[in-house]
Amino acid sequence: MKLIRSIQALRREISRLRKNGKTIGFVPTMGALHEGHLSLIRRARRDTDQVVVSIFVNPTQFNQKKDLLGYPRRLRSDSVLCQKAGTAILFVPDARSIYPENFQTHVAVEQLGRRWEGQFRPGHFQGVATVVTKLFNLVEPTIAYFGQKDAQQARIIQQLAEDLNFDIRVKVLPTIREKSGLAMSSRNKRLSEKQKTGALVLVNALREAGRLVQLNEVRSSVILARVNRLIRSAGQVRSEYSAIVDPATLEPVSRVRTTALVLLAAWVGSVRLIDCGFIHTKRKN
Repeated sequence: MKLIRSIQALRREISRLRKNGKTIGFVPTMGALHEGHLSLIRRARRDTDQVVVSIFVNPTQFNQKKDLLGYPRRLRSDSVLCQKAGTAILFVPDARSIYPENFQTHVAVEQLGRRWEGQFRPGHFQGVATVVTKLFNLVEPTIAYFGQKDAQQARIIQQLAEDLNFDIRVKVLPTIREKSGLAMSSRNKRLSEKQKTGALVLVNALREAGRLVQLNEVRSSVILARVNRLIRSAGQVRSEYSAIVDPATLEPVSRVRTTALVLLAAWVGSVRLIDCGFIHTKRKN
């Protein structure tokens, strides 16, 4: 595995790979890697000839400087994990390389980013879309891999790739969960064992939504009322939003017709968690 820090060195390696006809799988991350990230890397290794992983704690997608400064940085252990998973190139740029002096250009996927995370984290998706656009231009991947847990982000990146005519396939892979059912996240390390137990209410709420739909309850208001009661029942968990949306538009739906996406965000103590899941009807309504 090659550890590359400069844009110029990365471009040389990418040019060499493309001249040799190699397909490239790309997994962009902010580090603090866990099994969710590693599952993406392993899948990229199966699908493509060479895997590029980036680790960049992107300052423009943080709403609070405290969160940016407190984000875990574990390059040494992350490098070991990347190598074991089959990474060929680990790209670790600094902020000055990605955002040089007098940087002025930003990318926004406006409609898909205006609700949910976009509402509660203003500017977040502009930061994500801008850095992903830059990384796509630098890595020129054949396939880029993202996790379903960040469902709104994944959908935004799919739209970005389409709108900007990137010749890149965006693959969104299922959420990886801990044995308990908790969606894997670098934030989980900040939870106490008691808080982890409380946080399970999120996956339980998703399961309850799916159960209700299978019982032919398709009214979103009824399903969300039950979801919100469940979340409130876990005293240490504070819901920020819950929604049932169209998977393509991310707009709320009043009834579940065939397939819908449930989005959840909640605070467990001082830790903010998100989760999501698809729900499916037995028949069209």
